[in-house]
Amino acid sequence: MKPIIIVGAGMAAYTIARELRKLDKAIPLLIITADNGGFYSKPMLSNAFAQKKLAEQLVTQSAVQMGEQLNANIMTGVRVDNIDIAERKVVTAAGAFEYGKLVLAVGAQPIRLQIGGDAAQEVMSVNHIDDYATFRASLLPELRNAARIAILGAGLIGCEFADDLAAHGHAVTLIDPNALPLAALAAPALSRGLHAALTARGVDLRLGTTAAAIDRKGEALNVTLANGDTVEADVVLSAVGLRPDLRLAQAAGLRTDRGIMVDLYGRTSVEDIYALGDCAEYMIDSEGRSSPLPYIAPLMSAGRAIAKTLLGEATPIDMKDAPVIVKTPSYPLALVPPPRHAVANGRWETEQDGERTIARFIDADGRLAGFGVAPQEAKSRGALLAALGTVVAAV
Repeated sequence: MKPIIIVGAGMAAYTIARELRKLDKAIPLLIITADNGGFYSKPMLSNAFAQKKLAEQLVTQSAVQMGEQLNANIMTGVRVDNIDIAERKVVTAAGAFEYGKLVLAVGAQPIRLQIGGDAAQEVMSVNHIDDYATFRASLLPELRNAARIAILGAGLIGCEFADDLAAHGHAVTLIDPNALPLAALAAPALSRGLHAALTARGVDLRLGTTAAAIDRKGEALNVTLANGDTVEADVVLSAVGLRPDLRLAQAAGLRTDRGIMVDLYGRTSVEDIYALGDCAEYMIDSEGRSSPLPYIAPLMSAGRAIAKTLLGEATPIDMKDAPVIVKTPSYPLALVPPPRHAVANGRWETEQDGERTIARFIDADGRLAGFGVAPQEAKSRGALLAALGTVVAAV
């Protein structure tokens, strides 16, 4: 029997491998990864400093341990060069391997900004455990003192890193073109609350501008902003977002848009090839709308469904709404952002419940289509989740 081949060894890859093994203990399983194959929780990368975690402490199981646990052959340090669809093979420098079915879990790549200056190439990003190790090492010997860190991007990851690094004693400057942090996901009232909390934490927010140039100035980096201001830093970290890795898919002729397009069952446009995780663009409703969903809950749902489909039980992915928990301890947030298509014709309504701020997004039909709450906790999240889709206001 030809194996199921999984390309990648991140959370998406190991999630679907585990789900497969729950259903079938013996089907041949080959996992091919360009890295060392160790398992770690990627979301932990943005809040590991305050916990004083080294990179190796975030890895909970090695590739050997994962292989034993999953009864899988895991090939590490092997990059897939291309997919031969006609021959049903993945081609690598270590050889070509036939597949019965193929799963792409290749993740996403950091968006690279076009920035001027003689030190623009020194901007770092953290999208992998190795990136975290390099970033952490770059702060030495400042780990014993306060390093100056400029973060480009005040979205989800940028805000989490800012809160975490400031809590660890570093001097953080957060730079973003929007007027408020987390502007693309949160209601304005919640963004203002996060702004106040980060400021109280000691983060210097430079909003409504971008980094125009980064130049070496002795031992420091000089960041020139578009508004003319300058920020001096020891390290510059880019957190402006990720872009699904489409290289393999596009070279093989798979249908792509913002991500690798998959149907309700996780199937790509080519027979017996599937995709999930940060690289995928999922169908999100019955009207054929699609979107990348770079969060844990969609990944888990996709893994459970695709595993069943791979084994012959066609199972649609159940994309239930699940809150995004923002790891900013100074202002704990839970968010269900409204669908992109609903934003233009909807509105945010905000109420104050004691110290808790609750924001509801009401769509054009008067239905609850998204929410945010801070400080978040299970009871308030659950009540808002239960009300999603219900009519809460007159049109």
